[in-house]
Amino acid sequence: MGKVAGLDSSSECTRIVVCDTDTGAVIRRGYAPHPAEKGPEVDPQAWLMSLGEAAGNGLLEGVQAIGVSAQQHGLVPLDAEGGLVRPALVGNDKRAQSAAADLADSLGGRAAWAQAVGAVPQAAHPVTKLRWLARNEPANAARITEVMQPHDWLAWQLLGRPARRTTDRGGASTTGFWSAAAEAYRPDLIELALGHQVRLPEVLRPWGTAGFTPEGLLISAGTGETMAAAFGLGVGVGDAVISLGASGSVFSIHHEALVDAEGTITSFADATGRHLPVVHTSNAVRVLRGTAEMLGTDLEGLSELALQSTPGAYGMVLLPYLEGERTPHLPHTAGSLHGMRRESMKPEHLARAAFEGMLCGLADALDVLRGRGVTVSRVFLLGAAAELTAVQAVAPALFGVQVVVPQPAEYAALGAARQAAWALGAAHGTLPVAEPGGPAEPPAWPAAASQVFEPGEELPVGQAVRQQYAAVRDETYPGAFAAAAPAEAFVPEG
Repeated sequence: MGKVAGLDSSSECTRIVVCDTDTGAVIRRGYAPHPAEKGPEVDPQAWLMSLGEAAGNGLLEGVQAIGVSAQQHGLVPLDAEGGLVRPALVGNDKRAQSAAADLADSLGGRAAWAQAVGAVPQAAHPVTKLRWLARNEPANAARITEVMQPHDWLAWQLLGRPARRTTDRGGASTTGFWSAAAEAYRPDLIELALGHQVRLPEVLRPWGTAGFTPEGLLISAGTGETMAAAFGLGVGVGDAVISLGASGSVFSIHHEALVDAEGTITSFADATGRHLPVVHTSNAVRVLRGTAEMLGTDLEGLSELALQSTPGAYGMVLLPYLEGERTPHLPHTAGSLHGMRRESMKPEHLARAAFEGMLCGLADALDVLRGRGVTVSRVFLLGAAAELTAVQAVAPALFGVQVVVPQPAEYAALGAARQAAWALGAAHGTLPVAEPGGPAEPPAWPAAASQVFEPGEELPVGQAVRQQYAAVRDETYPGAFAAAAPAEAFVPEG
């Protein structure tokens, strides 16, 4: 029985799964926390120490190949000898917000960036971090001769720091200086940000091999956490994934890169050779937590309260823009509650309005993708809040399609392991080959174990709730959501 391993180095910990190469069945697991991050910088050696701890006690015995996923948007700046110029800058670094705006203006605005690389600069992007370093640490910036992302750097360390540096299209697409549409770097944007050119990793094909360790283990191309999680879940064309964190994200698998002049859609590449358009919202579960605190309960209690109300929350509508909003683009606004009447001013109706407001906001983001021709036949819901009964009861009718709630699992690590199996099969010639010179499809591993919820007879009710929400949204912020097509356009027939 062949074995492959997937390694996920998140912002908090390292998770490793060892899987059967053919079936994807998990054989062993490893885990180790990362040292607590003190601010938006980290010594990458901490990732290596965590990796070593997670892989202890012979976890990798018998493994033939390893795939690496890691936190996205990190920047590891290196000098001419491959040494660290300074600690790595991680994805949640917000110091570069002004640098992002400055960088966008330097190229001619948001539309120019969207056309160039499929993304408008944000504080998280590595290209923006380069601009921040050039402005705030010019001596360090001058020493930078190459840059890597966390998964690139970890794979390079596992390989013994060879002369060849590699990445994958998924990771490259998150940098702000690689175009998913053109499948190419934009070195001019690096020079615009940093003031000089740097060495960049070779972008491998999805089934590519980064190299072999001194012990003979194959290391696959690796990828970012989002791409690895999508691969581990087994999502494909026709699927959308909605992640319920404090903020939200909606992404799908698509056959082409989407250029969005407004920057609402970020055009990433996925881990399979396709594309992964993403729409972000600033507010998701923070809406539920804030409402729960107002009502003196927790998320489970809020869910129970919401189910005591009825669809539409007695006419109460919560616009969930508590921290400003990215979709629609309302960065300086605040949340608001509408439709309050004496009969609606009860805890259960406010609770229901919170769930409907959060999910309608995410449905708006989903409609941005649908409005660009992305097919959505089912939605995967991720995050702890996806387990709430009220979410499972309300989401299918508001999204208008089947909702899938996967069981909690190490999906990013599983995706990295599946990539390792793909690269191993390609290297050994054991997978069907398509022209030009690569496997047609990755290994067929079983889909994630999930609960499935159908919209059923509630579709018209969900449509009415969305129309009520949209009427309040458009009256409050006229024209703010012109990118979205009418909600009823996406309710399936029957």
